Amino acid sequence: MTETMGDNIKFGFALLLLAAGVVGFYMLSEQAMIVRVLCIFAGIGVSAAVARLTAPGQQFIDFARDSITETRKVVWPTRKETIQTTGVVFLFVLLMAIMLWVTDKSLEWLLYDVVLGWKR
Repeated sequence: MTETMGDNIKFGFALLLLAAGVVGFYMLSEQAMIVRVLCIFAGIGVSAAVARLTAPGQQFIDFARDSITETRKVVWPTRKETIQTTGVVFLFVLLMAIMLWVTDKSLEWLLYDVVLGWKR
């Protein structure tokens, strides 16, 4: 049996465990909602644990760790910088809205009043 075949079997088993959690949710319809939700979470957790044992699952874990490491390297803006940038964006949007409104009204006046004479 090749490694890929073993991974496929593990993924299939993980999907069955996930489905079992969902089926358990509906089968326990007479139970309290917390028990039903815990059944789904248990299915997700066990399914994720089995999927983690596969080569693609391990690659995903490595990718997630690298992503967290890279996120820590990012220089995040301060609160003041964020507020200033947001203010600049709002100001730009306001100016663009005014410019588009003026352009729209100018074209409306030019076409309807001057060219076509509809608003007399």
